[in-house]
Amino acid sequence: MLEAASWQKEHFSKAYVLAIATRGGYTIGSWNQDKDGVDVTLRDRGLMVDLQLKCTQNPRTAGDHFVYDLDVATYDKLRDPERCAPGYMVLVIVPAKLDEWLLHEPTRVLMACHGYWAKLQDEPPPSGKVTTAVHLPRTQPLTSKSLEHMFQVSLQRIRLGPGEGEAA
Repeated sequence: MLEAASWQKEHFSKAYVLAIATRGGYTIGSWNQDKDGVDVTLRDRGLMVDLQLKCTQNPRTAGDHFVYDLDVATYDKLRDPERCAPGYMVLVIVPAKLDEWLLHEPTRVLMACHGYWAKLQDEPPPSGKVTTAVHLPRTQPLTSKSLEHMFQVSLQRIRLGPGEGEAA
């Protein structure tokens, strides 16, 4: 089976986030370079949320979590307590066959994927030197409701300061 190219995974994961953000009424900005560990920034009025997007056809699991080995440099950028926008990782899981990613029906096009998120801001130092395992709970699907939660965390950071009174 042919593995999708990384650019296809990148574009598909951005399309997925764009669809969910649009549904929630949020705006999305993409970056030309992934210099700061951020693929997209979501905005809701003056609040911001930074997302690092990853996409896989073969997710690794551990119990009720998906596990993704994120490079340490990106992990460190997203966990930095001095970020003004909370840093998250999103893992988009797509079917093994590329032609199954989009389902064309007479009145709609469906994306055959699902995504999960993990807040990395304020997390402990990485466990590895090159990559570190990020655990994305199955109980944290990426939805318009979960984006709302992320913006609440952003608001709490403004009101209380980094690491104060935040929930996962």
